[in-house]
Amino acid sequence: MKFCLNFLIALSFFYFGCGGEKVKPKVDTKLDVKEIPAQESWKSKILITEKGATRALLDVGHLRMYVKTQETIIDSGLKVDFYNNFGQKTTTLTSKRGRIDDQTKDLYAYEDVVTVNDSGVVLKSEELMWKNSDQKIKTDKFVTITTPTEVLQGYGFESDQHLRNYVIFRITYITNGSTPQ
Repeated sequence: MKFCLNFLIALSFFYFGCGGEKVKPKVDTKLDVKEIPAQESWKSKILITEKGATRALLDVGHLRMYVKTQETIIDSGLKVDFYNNFGQKTTTLTSKRGRIDDQTKDLYAYEDVVTVNDSGVVLKSEELMWKNSDQKIKTDKFVTITTPTEVLQGYGFESDQHLRNYVIFRITYITNGSTPQ
């Protein structure tokens, strides 16, 4: 009898406990799916080649790739090594942040951008763009170029990716020596 009573009590708990109102999880409607990256990577290396020859090697701390906007955001450390036609590293560009236009493959570097070539030419700016189609480095921002023999400063800049042939469009400072005054 005791067993039957316990069985009936357990059965009633099961019957009444499983019925009734269903619990639905809360859904965060503020989350925008457009803001979620399609891919994300940490401590990555990206090799850019042309006809089998290495043109550039990107070393990034963290990147997020977005399909809808067709861009890749680099938000913690960017280093790019550029190579010549013989596969030799000629130039290194570093910055804190960057962005890649996934359609054109143009690279934008932001914040404490420093570019150094193998001849000792140093280019500093807050923003640079490497244009993939002509493999040139460009900016309309303030730049400082330090060579072993002179220092140049100004606004607007264009150069080949090896910093061999460059132009400052609006020069504001020139000196012989290697330190601006």
